Amino acid sequence: MKFTKLVPNVFYVDIYDGLKLFVDCLEFTITHDELKTIRPFCVIEKDGLRINLFENAGLAKEHNPEFRLVTEDIESVYQQIASTYPEFLHPNLSKVTLRPWGAKEFAVMDKQLGVVIQQW
Repeated sequence: MKFTKLVPNVFYVDIYDGLKLFVDCLEFTITHDELKTIRPFCVIEKDGLRINLFENAGLAKEHNPEFRLVTEDIESVYQQIASTYPEFLHPNLSKVTLRPWGAKEFAVMDKQLGVVIQQW
């Protein structure tokens, strides 16, 4: 059995909150757009990663995911986010920090989810 990609579904009360974090701040690109439909949805991608964003208030209240994005240059990612979107920095991990398990990490969050940026 072989898998080639993990594609998470993330549910928002307002999908534009997710777009601000992922497209504006983290520089993902919208590759499939159903934002102006009765059930707003889009696919965003960057560097071979893919995430499905949905607007669904009920599911958004049930699911509060957290996931990690791994990078090879955490300092430059941090500097870019901290200088352009500091409001997304997670208050509990707002600086690049060497964690006990050996990874450098910082985190961002919006109203729906948390994203840990990590470098091993």
